[in-house]
Amino acid sequence: MLPMLKRGMKGGAVRHLQARLKVAGFDPGRIDGAFGPATEAALMAFQQAEGLLPDGVAGPRSWAALDPEAKALAGDALGLVDVDLAAVMFPSTPLGAIRVHLPHVVAGLREAGLVDGPMALMALATIRAETEGFEPVAERPSRFNTSPFGHPFDLYDRRRDLGNGGRPDGARYRGRGFVQLTGRANYRRAGERLGLGDALAAEPERACEPALAGRILAAYLAERERPIKLALLAGDLGGARRTVNGGGHGIGRFRDAYRLGERELRARERPASQAARSRP
Repeated sequence: MLPMLKRGMKGGAVRHLQARLKVAGFDPGRIDGAFGPATEAALMAFQQAEGLLPDGVAGPRSWAALDPEAKALAGDALGLVDVDLAAVMFPSTPLGAIRVHLPHVVAGLREAGLVDGPMALMALATIRAETEGFEPVAERPSRFNTSPFGHPFDLYDRRRDLGNGGRPDGARYRGRGFVQLTGRANYRRAGERLGLGDALAAEPERACEPALAGRILAAYLAERERPIKLALLAGDLGGARRTVNGGGHGIGRFRDAYRLGERELRARERPASQAARSRP
């Protein structure tokens, strides 16, 4: 198992990282097993060259690019994403809903290759912003989707930016799931991305099926992974939220959930990091 490595860590895994960087043409200086400024700079340069997020952390994608023969993902944090962690992030949500739906979310993240801590927290915080009950839901009529004297979701009917072509597209392709998938074009795109062809567009209510909702959420985040991580790296939680929602809906719940989860995840990861530092 190749561990996630970052500045300040020491040991054989760091030496392996330094050696791989040197082979790739990005000299980290002396191969001494100490992850210092030179190793960080070499890794960031390598990440930039490969089109990866230049965060100076050797995670799953950096290891895959550096060491194609690696058989295990590095920095897999999904094993730490359990009911207790979600309960910290959803303090007002019944545990029953978390127990039922969290496995579907984790399975979707793993399928999409989003196994690192920041993206796992992003997924859970997004759910809290969209549906604090931790279950996939269908959008309800509101002043944002229904005119004062119109039929439900009439303001969506002719939203060409969503791929809708008139009634009944507004109601048929209203927001559903953990991430509120909305619009004919987005249902079709999600179905194609998940290997369902036109099945999801033909039966849009399926977006509320828990297992499929988890996959849709993960696929949606995977398409936006780079801008999300850039925002998170800059500490811009509002920017990360806007990559999904485009506005400020649920931003308070999103920030609260992410910060609570980040604190809890760091506490859980600390023992593993200390063990990695102490390895010869």
